[in-house]
Amino acid sequence: MTTNKIPENLLSFEEALALNREEVRNLHKKYVNASLASLMGLLNFDSQYVRAQGVSVWDSDGKEYLDFLGGYGSLNLGHNHPAVIKALERVKGIPNILQASLNTLTGALAANLAAITPGNLQRCFFGNSGAEAVEGALKLARASTGRHKVLYCHGAFHGKTLGALSVTGREKYQKTFQPLLTGCTAVPFGDLDTLRGLLKSNDIAAFITEPIQGEGGIIEPPAGYLAEAKELCHKYGALFIADEVQTGMGRTGTMFACEQEKVVPDILCLAKALGGGMMPIGAYVTTDEIWQRAYGSIEKATLHTSTFGGNTMACAAALSTIETLYKEDLVNQAKEKGEYFIGKLNVLKEKYPLLADVRGRGLLIGIEFAQPKGFATKATLGVVNKLSEEYMGSLVAGQLLNKHGIITAYTLNNPNVIRLEPPLIVEYQQLDKVIGALEDILSSHKGFISIATSSAKTIFNSLRRK
Repeated sequence: MTTNKIPENLLSFEEALALNREEVRNLHKKYVNASLASLMGLLNFDSQYVRAQGVSVWDSDGKEYLDFLGGYGSLNLGHNHPAVIKALERVKGIPNILQASLNTLTGALAANLAAITPGNLQRCFFGNSGAEAVEGALKLARASTGRHKVLYCHGAFHGKTLGALSVTGREKYQKTFQPLLTGCTAVPFGDLDTLRGLLKSNDIAAFITEPIQGEGGIIEPPAGYLAEAKELCHKYGALFIADEVQTGMGRTGTMFACEQEKVVPDILCLAKALGGGMMPIGAYVTTDEIWQRAYGSIEKATLHTSTFGGNTMACAAALSTIETLYKEDLVNQAKEKGEYFIGKLNVLKEKYPLLADVRGRGLLIGIEFAQPKGFATKATLGVVNKLSEEYMGSLVAGQLLNKHGIITAYTLNNPNVIRLEPPLIVEYQQLDKVIGALEDILSSHKGFISIATSSAKTIFNSLRRK
């Protein structure tokens, strides 16, 4: 008779919670991603955070940090918002996953998304992430149009699953996994002439774009680009997909960034902040007409599904998030606080040449750093010299973290750009603290070399501890 004994090395839940920083680091190096764990440790990005509330998190030593990374735009309500926690508590006795039913909260959330999204967007599909929302949108476009080709933008980021990766505009993430989906062609972001030329073939299923490129370095298109791109798509029978995974849910000062050009996309993708920073959930919203062409029959009703998509707890978090955004007027706050913050950052830009550019909208902000000429040949800092050439943003982010207790990160497709995406509940004094920290870093003696040298010390100390 076989018995299922508990393995001797199996960690209990309480033992897992009690792990210290070194133990966590070792587990990641042995069982998760060793190279990533080592990279995170170089600049002390492997701190163990044990408590979070609002904009603040605390490490295992009791030190408080301001989170200006904001879960890459997932934490619009901040950490552990009481309204979202209350909603999750409220549904804890309800079946979370029961496919042989029509989930109450799934229907309610779909109705609310139809109410807050622009124009005649009506039909929702729920998944678990932004990448899954993009996958669903690409499949919907193919099924609805009968075409398979897709256009996307250089510098875009739509996810790392196979379909989403096929329309992500950086070769670094694509080349290892070739061949990707066929029929996917990149165009320059903001270039309507190239877009028009490719759409004229009348065989394109969809054009997908971010209203503001997030991982591309917080890049805004020329005024009117989104509206004219959609018009061109419709002229040649293609669908216009707006990826608002990072820009949506109030982040840019309107509920959705495409509203600022009065654009109603054919398919709108969202995720990240939809779950209130508590639950993974992604969705796309489309028109009834497009949905009916793709899935509007009993035979086609189950062509695209997701086991966890639209589960009770995820929908409860999303419903609470939408309600809270309106009750606390966070969309308008994002606009006002963003204008204030960008104004202060532009003052720094005028004073310090190392700060090459400030751009963004609302509380989706990128600051780009320049490398003074000649530094690469003069410095002899080994790995730091390499980082300084390609990842200046990471060095500044390291200084912000280690010296000032401010969490940020560089954008994936442009590592010299630091993203600033605090929760929309951020206070003005917290914005001012980041301005003060940046000024301290930028005004330090010899600027760039000082940053690199300080980072070298951090890396040396990290290696010595290990």
